[in-house]
Amino acid sequence: MRDQRTSRDESSRRAPWRGKLAGLGGDLRRWPSRRWWVALATALFTVVFIAIPTDLIDTPFFSRQIPPTAWSWPVLILSAVLTGMVTATYVAHPEGAPPSRAAGRLGMAGWLATFFAVGCPVCNKLVLLALGTTGAMQFFEPVQPYLAAASIVLLGWALYARMTRENSCGLPARTAAVTEILDRVL
Repeated sequence: MRDQRTSRDESSRRAPWRGKLAGLGGDLRRWPSRRWWVALATALFTVVFIAIPTDLIDTPFFSRQIPPTAWSWPVLILSAVLTGMVTATYVAHPEGAPPSRAAGRLGMAGWLATFFAVGCPVCNKLVLLALGTTGAMQFFEPVQPYLAAASIVLLGWALYARMTRENSCGLPARTAAVTEILDRVL
């Protein structure tokens, strides 16, 4: 028994993130249904909000000169799921767990990178203004897979950061005496 404990302690010192990752699954199981509904709604909104202007969903309002890549839909769906989960961490977080602003910025950067990763390189007006049509095809199109990977990494890191910090410094519940004193003062 003692040898097993020692080997676990040594492995956790070598890779401390493994223990945190294992704990995230338990945290997800304890999420209230409200968080899951927010995650689902945000994921669906993200898919529609990105897929329509990038013409992954065909509409009469937008068009593509270059067909979407084979990885556009998987990247969009994975990014949407991660975006939904990051957004859900802002809903009803436990008492005493202050929201982390840095993790929120990473999530927004990942969301924006997804938009540029799955979009048509010559349909994006910002890219066309910066690089022109030839530059968009020569420089921006080869970078899109890296943007896709970066968006998933940023969103994954934002989710990891939000979930590991959520329970890191919880405050003890207020006692009845403290509540009574606060009611008198306020």
